[in-house]
Amino acid sequence: MKYQVNENGFYGEFGGAFIPEMLYPNVEELRKQYLDIIATAEFQKEFHQLLKDYVGRPTPLYFAERLSAKYNTKIYLKREDLCHTGAHKINNTIGQILLAKRLRKTRIIAETGAGQHGVATATVCALMGLKCIVYMGEIDIQRQAPNVARMKMLGAEVRPATSGSKTLKDATNEAIRDWINNPIDTFYIIGSVVGPHPYPDMVAKFQSIISEEIKKQLHEKEGKENPDYVIACVGGGSNAAGAFYHFLDEEKVNLIAVEAAGKGIHSGESAATSVLGKIGIIHGSKTLLMQSEDGQITEPYSISAGLDYPGVGPLHAHLHDTKRAEFIAITDDDAMAAGLNLCKTEGIIPAIESSHALAVLDQKKFKKDDIVVINLSGRGDKDLNTYINYFEL
Repeated sequence: MKYQVNENGFYGEFGGAFIPEMLYPNVEELRKQYLDIIATAEFQKEFHQLLKDYVGRPTPLYFAERLSAKYNTKIYLKREDLCHTGAHKINNTIGQILLAKRLRKTRIIAETGAGQHGVATATVCALMGLKCIVYMGEIDIQRQAPNVARMKMLGAEVRPATSGSKTLKDATNEAIRDWINNPIDTFYIIGSVVGPHPYPDMVAKFQSIISEEIKKQLHEKEGKENPDYVIACVGGGSNAAGAFYHFLDEEKVNLIAVEAAGKGIHSGESAATSVLGKIGIIHGSKTLLMQSEDGQITEPYSISAGLDYPGVGPLHAHLHDTKRAEFIAITDDDAMAAGLNLCKTEGIIPAIESSHALAVLDQKKFKKDDIVVINLSGRGDKDLNTYINYFEL
């Protein structure tokens, strides 16, 4: 399994756990126990029961007939937008809250950009009766007001990150600081395949339910488990990791990871890490990272609050490095047009993150009998203000 994490927490040369000494006990406790805990029959039973009865899985694999006709290929949408809370994020928070309970943690912290992971964390904390604190960049709090309200309604405390670019990177810094100060009773639920080992592997495993279902559902619909293409957007990359997971060793399945080019890859306002990034360390992990000549992290930009992360998860850095996945960067304008196209063609309003993945249909030519699966990672409710302002609706 050359695309899986090794025992030291590395995917090729990416990954690991580069953490301050004060965090070592927390991360080590998790590393030593996570695989054993999630392998137990009791854990698996509770996890899958909640995915079924609470999250609403399996999510449909929907054949988009009009979209397929328009692009002259077979397009299936994996409908993660239909999960409880409106995105794939809940798959991971259910898994991590069950881990936290088994490690006897009573206080949960999280970071969030678009707010979807914050909502998903606040949701499972309410479900399990645990205290929840969510760190969110001040700018993201302004542009994702509905999700902030949801978190508060669910009983979470939302703490603004007021340093740096006041977005996801800074919220993550604040959450790590909190964890260092509260090591005994606190569990940090990370929302993407980023951070120190074992988080990238753990989050990918919880999200792998997406590709597990795609295989079963495709077999029912097409008589074969493997599509020709799987397309997913990548910020940190958890929805992509989940959609790719069971296809990583199936070399005939083309994987396409879609990043945010913002106002243009070289405009200075972009989050296209695979093009602009160099190897560095962010939030405890060695990966591709957008940085200046002297190693300072440069500010990412995207119209989508979930894609403006300056790095990418170590698994994705490895997939890029080995050329296992093709990386495509999509501008704000192309993503917004693709989002509106889905609304008018299929009656589905996608999250702007997911719209980046949909925009690949205008960038790449597919064959008539190709089976193209696009992971629709979230729904567009949270982005209505951005859509309204952009299209002057």
